[in-house]
Amino acid sequence: MIDRRTFITASGLAAIGAALPGTPLWAAQALQQRAIPASGEMLPVIGMGTSGSFEVTPGSPEQQALRDVLRRFFAAGASVIDTSPNYSNAEDVLGDLLAGQDLRAKTFLATKLAADNRAAGEAQFAQSLRRLRTERIDLLQVHNLRDWRTQLTLARELKAQGKVRYIGVTHFLDTAHDALADVVAEQKPDFLQINYSVASTNAEKRVLPMARDLGVAVIVNRAFEDGKLFAQVAGRALPAWAADVGVSSWAQMFLKFALSHPAVTVVIPATGKPHRQSDNLLAGYGATLNEAQRNELKAMFG
Repeated sequence: MIDRRTFITASGLAAIGAALPGTPLWAAQALQQRAIPASGEMLPVIGMGTSGSFEVTPGSPEQQALRDVLRRFFAAGASVIDTSPNYSNAEDVLGDLLAGQDLRAKTFLATKLAADNRAAGEAQFAQSLRRLRTERIDLLQVHNLRDWRTQLTLARELKAQGKVRYIGVTHFLDTAHDALADVVAEQKPDFLQINYSVASTNAEKRVLPMARDLGVAVIVNRAFEDGKLFAQVAGRALPAWAADVGVSSWAQMFLKFALSHPAVTVVIPATGKPHRQSDNLLAGYGATLNEAQRNELKAMFG
């Protein structure tokens, strides 16, 4: 049984957990990367979400832990961080930490528009720039298709002005997948963000194949089902073939499952725990899962 809270393999500890200045931790191997279809720009496959984990009190022990979370993240060569003005004070906390450690230039920074009209969207974007302490957003996404036509038009204008590099649309519920697919088919954004996990595979029916066919990058959220999957595997051993694909924890297994779909570009698990960040990052190395392994996991959790 692999205990996610305490177990990190010796190789993972050497490669990620230590992350000491001046140590060539990544000489032997590098975090895997995949291309954004719209541009060919490469992104590391393991990113990070901020919902919950970055909604902390400034100056608290939780915020101090996030410094180490970010240190490990960037030491591994990761870059994609996803946030939203809807996540309480997460933009403020993230912006302060990135600025305080001079990390903005290393970050592929994604946030969202979650507004109900043009004026509100414009004001919200200006506020996000201030809160994130940046002059440009790498990816601006229309949050959960909220007022999507108005907000996506605004996002395109901001991209044309050079204030945004890429645009996208998001959702987190299976029930919204068809609506999301319709928008993607009509608008062909650079990115879409969708929930996808061993227990929620509905995206495989239409959204993921469409993204691959149209050349739309895919960010996966909720790969852990908001942590519920860990309760399901308590006391359960990993599959016998786990070591063959470089997996030493269930967290890595869940992330590798998402990454094993060919349409997926990056997965964004959220954590405020440094040791969990190290564990998550290990999913970005080694082989992905083959179809038989994927099907075994689907049967286990479906």
